[in-house]
Amino acid sequence: MDLNADLGEGFGVWRLGDDEALLDLVTSANVACGFHGGDPSTMRQVCDAAAERGVAIGAQVGYRDLAGFGRRYIAYAFAELRDEVIYQLGALDAFCRLFGTRVRYLKPHGALYHAAAREEAQAAALVAAVSGYGGQLPLLCAPGSVLAQLAAGAGLRVVAEGFADRGYLPNGSLVPRTALGALITDPEEVAGRAVQMATEHTVVAVDGSVISCPVESICLHGDSPGAVASAALVRAALIDAGVTPTPFAR
Repeated sequence: MDLNADLGEGFGVWRLGDDEALLDLVTSANVACGFHGGDPSTMRQVCDAAAERGVAIGAQVGYRDLAGFGRRYIAYAFAELRDEVIYQLGALDAFCRLFGTRVRYLKPHGALYHAAAREEAQAAALVAAVSGYGGQLPLLCAPGSVLAQLAAGAGLRVVAEGFADRGYLPNGSLVPRTALGALITDPEEVAGRAVQMATEHTVVAVDGSVISCPVESICLHGDSPGAVASAALVRAALIDAGVTPTPFAR
């Protein structure tokens, strides 16, 4: 099972999360590419540290919205979104090359993640960007989403992702961040959910129902309260359950 985290999301003098500590625990790093968060120096530092640890680097592409941290919906024209995703991919890949590695996958961030899960136009722009960039990058996204369907139809590898530290609705979608139960901050509970996802391929929704959650990668948000403690406990719990944390992309 892969463990991924959103990293490099600071900007300038502003820092968000403990990238170094999380890189010691995860197997894949979703690195912000400068649009919703991150900047060139931060991208370089995270790529250097990830490469040193053998952590797979993925491009976490987002809306061009630093002020809103990429969590505000933007209605993009297809070509504009496609080209902005390619721009972010290329920027991160340049820093990867400095340290003898490359971008291994793509994951959309925030509002773009949710829009691509349900809107064909934005999902198609992401698929076109990856296909145009070489067509060999897996897409990390929600299982059964519009993005997953379009990517698979285009012959791209789709890696289903689950969120141990986010609440789920009975229909399998995430609880909106503005609603009660959106974030799960108790490390013990987060670890238990991760093990359930990895071994049973299910998760408990906010109404108590058990829903299907067939995933290959589990996301731990680096900006969540107690992120490092949760990540450490998740990794240990998975190993105790006989699950080896391994990057899905090499």
